[in-house]
Amino acid sequence: MKTTNPIRPLLVCLLGALIATQTFADSAQREATKLRMTEGKALFEEKCKTVAGEKVYKTVPEVEGLLLMKIRPPHDERQQSDLMWPGAAFAREATVNGYIDTFLAYEYPTVVGDKPIPIAANSRGYINTQRRPGGLPGYRWVEVLDENDGKRYRVTGSQKAVGKKDTSAYNVQLALKKDPDYDLNVYQWSLDKSPAPGASPRYGVTFEDHVIPEERKRGLASSTVKVLDLKTGEVLGEMLRYAWSPGAPSPANPTPWLTAYRCPNRMWTGADTRQFVDQVLIPAKEQ
Repeated sequence: MKTTNPIRPLLVCLLGALIATQTFADSAQREATKLRMTEGKALFEEKCKTVAGEKVYKTVPEVEGLLLMKIRPPHDERQQSDLMWPGAAFAREATVNGYIDTFLAYEYPTVVGDKPIPIAANSRGYINTQRRPGGLPGYRWVEVLDENDGKRYRVTGSQKAVGKKDTSAYNVQLALKKDPDYDLNVYQWSLDKSPAPGASPRYGVTFEDHVIPEERKRGLASSTVKVLDLKTGEVLGEMLRYAWSPGAPSPANPTPWLTAYRCPNRMWTGADTRQFVDQVLIPAKEQ
């Protein structure tokens, strides 16, 4: 006489439910990807043509410094793959101290072959903290608001000697033979922070990251950067950026926002805000 295993039908039912659940999840994922690839692409192209871009309403020459009303916060892979991450439109911009650095550092022309391309509004160079010939200065200082104590601080940056080169090294010995006064110092860029003197700066820079659910479902993120005259409340310039990520996270592309399409877009994406702001608030020439 045969006996029926009472567990087997239950296992079959559970397996069927798991397969159905996975099939439903796969189908939903395919629909979400289709939505981003079709409607998302069309919406991104429309936004780029109609509303995205840079607007300079007024320029101010010889600006020594400004107030950074917000600092780009740090982020990780989890955020870089999150469809609703607020900072997605500026995913590749420098953060925290690196964001501050971009405003204080120099800009150098891009070199193609042996020929440097002159720095212009439509042909920007790259930002670097090292001082070399041929660079344009950034701002002499910026001020920031400390989240912990609510106070305002002035930040400056400079190359400081942090050590000495090894005089037994072959290349150093060659340099000393050619130039007995060869500088043996090892330099490193550093930021100095001190209580801000006097009244708040007249000019400020802020940004607002937009999380619009209907756009995010289609893989679109946006953010607005504004340059303000804090004395009059006037908006001197604004940049509206859109980013579009056509696909969900995958082993081949685990952080889609880092590879997203962007408009407006620049070659050197780490200093996008600085390279817009300095078209409005022109940094003072070096003394």
